[in-house]
Amino acid sequence: MSGPKRPADPSGLERYYVLTGGRSGPAGPAAGLDVATLIVSRGAPAPGMQHEHEEIVRRCRDPLSVAELGAHLGLPFNILAVLVTDLLAAGRVDARDPIPASSVSGRGPDLALLEEVLSGLERL
Repeated sequence: MSGPKRPADPSGLERYYVLTGGRSGPAGPAAGLDVATLIVSRGAPAPGMQHEHEEIVRRCRDPLSVAELGAHLGLPFNILAVLVTDLLAAGRVDARDPIPASSVSGRGPDLALLEEVLSGLERL
């Protein structure tokens, strides 16, 4: 009698376990990452980097949200957050809020713009 068959392509949980070194989510200051956080690389990929780390650095030459990055790489949020945390700790990428604090400056949302959006949605 033979044992259970293992998949030939580690595309599921085993792959994620290997990618993250067994970690299930980010820790420390990067735990505040969300899907709208913009990631931008600080340089070119370094030789010998893990393939997924290279892809993140390469794709984030221009700011890219965590959600967009996950869609491009086909990775769930928590797995991607671990990889981005590694790159943040190594100084390879920066994480930015999608709306710079200087542009908001305590004024709140632009009510005229919101009213125009609401009007447009009502016309649909």
